[in-house]
Amino acid sequence: MSANPLRPQVSPTHRHTAGLGRALSSTCPPARTVPLFPPLRVGRGGYRLRRAVRRRRRGAAAALAVAAAALAVGGARAQASRGAPPPVAEAPAAAVRMVSAPVRIADAATVRLLHRGDRVDVVAAERAGPPRVVAAGARVAEVPDPEQGGGDGGALVVLSVPRETARDLVGAGAVARLAVTLC
Repeated sequence: MSANPLRPQVSPTHRHTAGLGRALSSTCPPARTVPLFPPLRVGRGGYRLRRAVRRRRRGAAAALAVAAAALAVGGARAQASRGAPPPVAEAPAAAVRMVSAPVRIADAATVRLLHRGDRVDVVAAERAGPPRVVAAGARVAEVPDPEQGGGDGGALVVLSVPRETARDLVGAGAVARLAVTLC
């Protein structure tokens, strides 16, 4: 076997380490251990914060829903204890066509108590039978001046009611005396 002039001669026992050790020791610092550290999450710093805020948002929404339900139940109980009827949901204005119906109420003093926006029940008192409710929860649209109302006793009031109820009011006003109760 011929010796390579470029390669240093190394004994067979130190073949792998002898020449390499001298070359590395002169150029590199001694090997050190790397300390333990948690993994780095680059670009995801806000993830934990967003997740925590999302959880708190859900909790706050649930708490508000429970509070709203408790207030609704408490309000209904308070109205029931005062003897007030439970609130009735109104139909959308587009679903029911409302008209203005002028109605002569027999008691002029009662009409003077009314104001625009009040809710009233109109009761027809016929001679032959018991009184009946002609219009329930009608909204007062206008209360004309009693001097301008004129006529044969009573006072005029304009109610905003559905078209079918307006027909019933006209028919009842022709045969019975009408009265109102405030809702």
